Amino acid sequence: MRVVSPVHRQSAVRGEQRAARSVMGLALVCATAAAVLTGCSMKEAICGGGEYPVLTVGGTGSACVPNGEEAPGGYTRYPEGKVPEHVDDEWDTYWRTHTVDKDGNIAEVPEGQ
Repeated sequence: MRVVSPVHRQSAVRGEQRAARSVMGLALVCATAAAVLTGCSMKEAICGGGEYPVLTVGGTGSACVPNGEEAPGGYTRYPEGKVPEHVDDEWDTYWRTHTVDKDGNIAEVPEGQ
């Protein structure tokens, strides 16, 4: 009969626990790195791929139009350099209180509209 010393058995268990902690730690580091590296993709886009955003003339509504198509009646393209790309970005929040009139001028929308 073979006798196993309890001291040797405990060190084997401890070694297994250390290995398990190392694997869990590595998994946590990988998950954190993945979250940091994909942070930009977590922002919700204003329009899907192959579309561009348009603004209602005289209002704060918006829509998405397929690339290559004209904006429908009552809508216009956003002024160059002032196009919202992601929900809550600088231009998305700006256009909640501003609009473009029928002549293409930017105007502030009265509160409550």
